[in-house]
Amino acid sequence: MVTLAEAVLLGSAGFIAGGINAVAGGGSLISFPALLAVGYPSITANVTNTVAVWPGTIGGSLAYRRELEGQRDRIVLLGITSVVGSLIGSVLLLASPARLFDQIVPFLILFACALLAVQERLAQWVLRRQGDASGERSAGVIGAQLLASIYGAYFTAGLGILILAFLGIFLRDNLQRLNALKGLLSVVINGVSALYFALFGPVVWPVAALMAVASWTGGSLGVRVARRLSPSRLRAVVLIYGVGVALWLLVT
Repeated sequence: MVTLAEAVLLGSAGFIAGGINAVAGGGSLISFPALLAVGYPSITANVTNTVAVWPGTIGGSLAYRRELEGQRDRIVLLGITSVVGSLIGSVLLLASPARLFDQIVPFLILFACALLAVQERLAQWVLRRQGDASGERSAGVIGAQLLASIYGAYFTAGLGILILAFLGIFLRDNLQRLNALKGLLSVVINGVSALYFALFGPVVWPVAALMAVASWTGGSLGVRVARRLSPSRLRAVVLIYGVGVALWLLVT
């Protein structure tokens, strides 16, 4: 059982993470460390975080329905790839010794922070590659999406940025359509891993439910507050926090 103070902390973290995911991405860099802060083991915190933040990702994907039109072949091919990769990543996470995952977590957080730091440049690079769609069935885009899916199931933070970068490398299309595809694939990956963890993982259900409601609310309401900050400033705050958490985990 969590105390009232811990419930407030976790609910606030879920709310903020939902708003950040809607504006800049990287919300798990807030919600995952909050679970660690109240004393949950890293794997328990990771699977609970995955289940908790998944509902908040659905709303953003629904808002991009128009941009998904005409991408059916991509969605089917990369969606199947995402399911396979997510299952692999989920199995790997639960099979990982807790001590090994504890050692990897700080570097995964730093990797997610690095992705967040270059997010704008990646987006601009993708935008410069606008043009006719091509390469949807190439081995490169399938392999890249498989790797992103495995990573996303193993550790959620930075998944959307990684997918968008890979899509920009292998597909030629405008940024809005690729961003819509990225959002849907993220929902698939997180949904499959959340279901797997719900069935086989050490999910703390009261906490997951609390943070899920908070994340959904943050994604739909908190964005109004977050938008008063520039995305670059919001991203900088998350980066400073994420790097600080990673360094703290390295020295403790």
